[in-house]
Amino acid sequence: MLNKYPLWKNLMVVIIIAIGAFYAVPNLFGEDHAVQVVGTRGADVTVTTQTQINDLLQSKGIGVKRSELENGQLLVRVNNAEQQLLAKEAIAEALGDKFSVALNLAPATPAWLESLGGSPMKLGLDLRGGVHFLMEVDMGEAIRKMEEAKIADFRSQLREEGIRYSGVKATAKGIEIKFRDAENLAKAESFLKSRSNDMVFSDASEGNNFALMATMSEVYLKQVKEDALSQNITTIRNRVNELGVAEPVVQRQGAERIIVELPGVQDTARAKEILGATASIEFHMVDEKADMNAAQSGRVPPGSEVYPRREGGIAVLKKEVMLTGDHITGAQPSFDQYSRPQVSISLDAKGGNIFSNVTKDNIGKPMATLFIEYKDSGKRNPDGSVKMDKIEEVISVATIQARLGRNFVITGLSHGEAQNLALLLRAGALIAPVSIVEERTIGPSLGAENIENGMQAMLWGMAVVLIFMLIYYRAFGVIANLALCANLIMVVGVMSMIPGAVLTLPGIAGMVLTVGMAVDGNVLIYERIREELRAGRSVQQAIHEGYGNAFSTIADANITTFITALILFAVGSGAIKGFAVTLMIGIATSMFTAIVGTRAIVNAMWGGKRVKKLSI
Repeated sequence: MLNKYPLWKNLMVVIIIAIGAFYAVPNLFGEDHAVQVVGTRGADVTVTTQTQINDLLQSKGIGVKRSELENGQLLVRVNNAEQQLLAKEAIAEALGDKFSVALNLAPATPAWLESLGGSPMKLGLDLRGGVHFLMEVDMGEAIRKMEEAKIADFRSQLREEGIRYSGVKATAKGIEIKFRDAENLAKAESFLKSRSNDMVFSDASEGNNFALMATMSEVYLKQVKEDALSQNITTIRNRVNELGVAEPVVQRQGAERIIVELPGVQDTARAKEILGATASIEFHMVDEKADMNAAQSGRVPPGSEVYPRREGGIAVLKKEVMLTGDHITGAQPSFDQYSRPQVSISLDAKGGNIFSNVTKDNIGKPMATLFIEYKDSGKRNPDGSVKMDKIEEVISVATIQARLGRNFVITGLSHGEAQNLALLLRAGALIAPVSIVEERTIGPSLGAENIENGMQAMLWGMAVVLIFMLIYYRAFGVIANLALCANLIMVVGVMSMIPGAVLTLPGIAGMVLTVGMAVDGNVLIYERIREELRAGRSVQQAIHEGYGNAFSTIADANITTFITALILFAVGSGAIKGFAVTLMIGIATSMFTAIVGTRAIVNAMWGGKRVKKLSI
């Protein structure tokens, strides 16, 4: 019995371990403190912006290690955390509110290693740090939107029923519906009560002013708020997925707030911009009869309103909304035949029908695309909620050339703006604005402390195991220790290779557990070899039987543990998933190193030789 591996199997072992080591190497280079700059609201980060920022930082004595401009985003690497904070303040003050400036940590991996696909592990919020947002939903705006929808419903329902009314509007007390006589009021009250079970109707007439007041019932009001929170959570999750964040946490807190944690995020500026923005679009017909000179001073015809145009000047639009962004099912940035940025829009069936019917009656007339965005004003309302600034701009005015259907394009945007608008519309519109009431960056001090504590636990545990194996199994203990080190390197390498894998503090615990499980396999093999030697087997027979007979026991134990870890990953969240990922990877690599790896070394040292005694 020779106990020899063929050449191809030895090469396979060497190549697999070498690949694991190669992808583990980028973790040795650490990270640079950086400031990320992204253009917002039509602003673009260009080479000129990059030069301006580099000159600014140089004039303030802040050393720039590297400045990288890619895909319209600028990443400026500085020497330390103190300079990072100074750089952020200086850049934000110089560029103004048209740019988003945020702190970041950028991998310091050499460019040649990056070009070969090498990148460090993504660390979780508790290790690397990351961004923690506490966001508040503007429930007042959610209720207002629902009231607007109800107003439109009441108007269409009363018209269909032939009940004459003189006006429908929202007031502080609810939705007021006015009539010219008591007879129509009575008909409307009876009809609307039968159609709107979620509204409470009451007679609000005063003298000859006949009016019906409609207010939301307590149950319906609670449901509106609950739906607003649930839909916003879903939309934010979609946006996080668009950002490509691994293992994010998006969950509700209380009745009006949402927690968002982005561990290992590489683009904090874009995350803040996308998550904090509430953007939507509306399509309005342009009021061609309006006097633009009068509109400049605020005098517009009834049923019309003045809006600023993004490129300058004003536009007078009819108040009636032709179509809202709620019907958008797809949005992709693209370019027209003149290489100008545009957004290709797809509508659902209902939206397509509405748009088709509206545009067929307005061929040859100008239509405007109104961009609506809500941003945190930094102030508070009397009730303590965050006050939001509503920004409305006309981004394009185009003449309707033909009847439009479910697919069309929006023009008049910069390249970066087209990408952001497409992302926001594709991820879904927030039913109500959200504001970031708390932003916390975890790291580098807390993250470094957690890493140090976790590494200390892993190193001390590994040291005890290495010493025990060396003393108890002698030369075979050395082989087990080599396999253990190779196993750890491979776990780090695989974690670095998988795009969605994130190492958390519980993940380090999973790696420590893997160390114990990896050496457990070698203990089973070595004890079996000892038993075979005591039974009078030759050295070569003992090695062969030891590895062969112990394999089924090791496989059974590891497979059941792997299934448990898989279930934890499937049903768990956050820290539990981080533990499960490292455990599953550790089980797979330990099976390879403990059985195949050590066998290759044992075969190389003792296979095919006449050995009378083993150092075991």
